[in-house]
Amino acid sequence: MSVTQSAESEEGRYRLRLYVAGQTAKSLAAMSNLKRFCEEHLAGRYEIEVVDLLQNPQLAAGDQILAIPTLVRRLPAPLKRIIGDLSNTEKVLVGLDIRSDLGPSPAAAKAGRP
Repeated sequence: MSVTQSAESEEGRYRLRLYVAGQTAKSLAAMSNLKRFCEEHLAGRYEIEVVDLLQNPQLAAGDQILAIPTLVRRLPAPLKRIIGDLSNTEKVLVGLDIRSDLGPSPAAAKAGRP
């Protein structure tokens, strides 16, 4: 594959890294929520890497991980981080810049009606 083809195939794709610490309830919830979120909002356009800091603690320094679980969006740039179990879909959408505007509020929608 040429560099051009590689760059084209990366466009629109999300490269995500989830830092966890073992199989704790929060870690498992974050993994489950991330998988569900990606299937619903990024189907076919994502790659997930899960890093267990109990097995590889040295990897925390590279992405400056201070709390876990933490999701790091490596691509597309710029790098973004979300801390927590990823249970709030709206916060994940905004945090990853997948949908910067969650649409009009109910009050704004009513104001636009005759």
